[in-house]
Amino acid sequence: MPDEELRQRAIEIWQRAYKHQMQGEMEEAIRLYKESLDVYPTAEAHTFLGWAYSFQGRLDEAIEECHKAIAADPDFGNPYNDIGVYLMQQGDLDGAIPWLEKAKKAPRYEPRQFPYMNLGRIFLRRGHWTEALREFEAGVRAAPDDSEMRKMLHELRARFN
Repeated sequence: MPDEELRQRAIEIWQRAYKHQMQGEMEEAIRLYKESLDVYPTAEAHTFLGWAYSFQGRLDEAIEECHKAIAADPDFGNPYNDIGVYLMQQGDLDGAIPWLEKAKKAPRYEPRQFPYMNLGRIFLRRGHWTEALREFEAGVRAAPDDSEMRKMLHELRARFN
């Protein structure tokens, strides 16, 4: 089977896995993400397998899958952001920052506002209000329709008044 056909088949399996994950069926999602990777390794399947692992508290394995995703496609931004989030969850805010910065620069990334939101949260935790404001403003510019992003920006601006 030519590579493009394998890739298409892998994407179809990945999409099924995602549906199971959204229904809270993590074991089936993980099984299908692995099946997708066996057919044809994609950055998406590695990233979403990592996300499923994170739901189970398996953050080191989630980070490992994100590294595999980056190796498969360095332009795909989601795994950079996800590593940043997993490091935040582990309490490593300093370690998270460079990954979130890389996510902001990734050519292929949706939802584009997430790394800004996550950096803003780090700066809020540290009491760096101006830096947080800058990140939230950039996040709103990246996704003007994101109500959560706009709410965070509004709440932070209210603190300045």
